[in-house]
Amino acid sequence: MNARTRIAIAVAAASAVVVAAAFFVLGGDGPDGAPDIADNISGTGGNGPGVRVETVVDDLGQAWGTAFLPDSGDLLVTQVTGALSLVDTESGGTTQISGTPEVTAEGQGGLLDVAVDPEYPEEPWVYLTYSAGDGEGTTSTHVGRGQLDADEGSLRGFEVLFTGEPDTSGEHFGSVLAFDADGKLIVTLGDRGSKEFADHPAQDTSNTLGTTVRLERDGSVPGDNPFVDDDEVTDEIFTYGHRNAQGIAVQPGTGRIWLSEHGEQEGDSLRTIEGGQNHGWPVAHTGCEYGTDVPVGDDPFEREDVEAPVHHWECGSDGFPPAGAAFYEGGEFPSWDGDLLVAGLGQQYLARFTVDGREVEEAEELLVEEGLRVRDVAVGPQDGAVYVAFDDEGAPLVRLTADG
Repeated sequence: MNARTRIAIAVAAASAVVVAAAFFVLGGDGPDGAPDIADNISGTGGNGPGVRVETVVDDLGQAWGTAFLPDSGDLLVTQVTGALSLVDTESGGTTQISGTPEVTAEGQGGLLDVAVDPEYPEEPWVYLTYSAGDGEGTTSTHVGRGQLDADEGSLRGFEVLFTGEPDTSGEHFGSVLAFDADGKLIVTLGDRGSKEFADHPAQDTSNTLGTTVRLERDGSVPGDNPFVDDDEVTDEIFTYGHRNAQGIAVQPGTGRIWLSEHGEQEGDSLRTIEGGQNHGWPVAHTGCEYGTDVPVGDDPFEREDVEAPVHHWECGSDGFPPAGAAFYEGGEFPSWDGDLLVAGLGQQYLARFTVDGREVEEAEELLVEEGLRVRDVAVGPQDGAVYVAFDDEGAPLVRLTADG
C-alpha cells in the first residue's frame, strides 16, 4: 500500500468516527437485513454529484471480469479461481455457472475476462479468457465460448476458439475482451513477463505474445485483418508491442477501442488502438526498469514508428497500474456522460476521466476510502448505476448511485 492510499484511508477513518451515527459500514449487516450503504461524497473533480456506495454481494473477492446480460440486467462475474457467477443485481442473489473450462489459477493466471455476444439472447454465446496448462509445466492464454442457459445456470458446449502461443511463464496473460464496431472479437494478450528487452516477443510478430488479436466470433480470422497478406505476421494480430493490457472499452459513437495497460516501473498508460499499429513495448516506453531510474527503450513520443499512449504515468510518478475500463452512458450520473472509468489496482481507487477526442484528463477519484484493489467496472444497461468488483479476497461487489 502506498503512502497516498494510507493517508486517504486514515482521513476517511477519522471522518467516519465523527459521523458514525449517519453511516453504515460497507460490507456488514444492516439493521433491517437490507444491503448496507456507505456514503462517499466524492467530487474531487468538482463536477459531479455525491456518490452513494451500496454492497450488492458481500463476498465476490478475487473477481477479475464483469459483463452484463442486456436483457435482464444480471451481471456475470469471473473469479480467478475458476468460478463464473451470475449476479441478480436487484436482490444480490448469486448463481455459480456450471460448464466452465478448467483453468490454471497460478501466478497471475486463472479465469480472466468475460464478454457477452452482441446479439444476445438470440445468440446466447458467452466468451471467456483464461490461463490453462499444457501438461508440461507451462501455460498459455485461451479464448473460448459456450452457450449460456441463465435459467439453468449452465454454460453449454464450451469450445476453445484461440490459444496464444508460445506457452510460457505464469505472468502477464492480459487478457480482456470486447467486440469492435464490426462485431469482431478483440482480445488482449500479455507479453508473459519477458525481460529480454533486446529481443522481445512483443516485437516478434511471428507469435501473439504482447498483442491484440482480432477474431470472428467462431475463432476464425477475419479477411480484413491488417496483416493477413503479410507472411511475416501472424494473421490474428491486430496490434502489437503491448506489455500487459488489462482493460478495454469501446467508445460509444466513435467505435474507438481504448486500452488500459500496465507499464514496467510506472509507464502505465491509456491507449487507443487501430489495426496495424506497433505500440512500442519495449523499444519505446515511458517507464523504467524495475528498481532503477533507467528508461526502458526510447521516448515513444519521439519515434514515428510506434504509437504513443494517449495518457501515461511516467517513471518517477506513483504510477497507476490499471485494470478494467468502461465508458459511462446512463441517466444516473448525467454529468459523467461520455467519461471513461478506469479501475486502479495499485492506487486502489476508481478513476473517472473526461474525454475530448483522444485527450483525457483525470477528473475524480472514487472509492478511495475502501482501501481495496479495484479490478473491474461496468455500467448497468438498465439503471445507469456503476458496478465495481475488487480482486482482494473476501471483497464485495458494490454499486455506485447518485446521492441526492
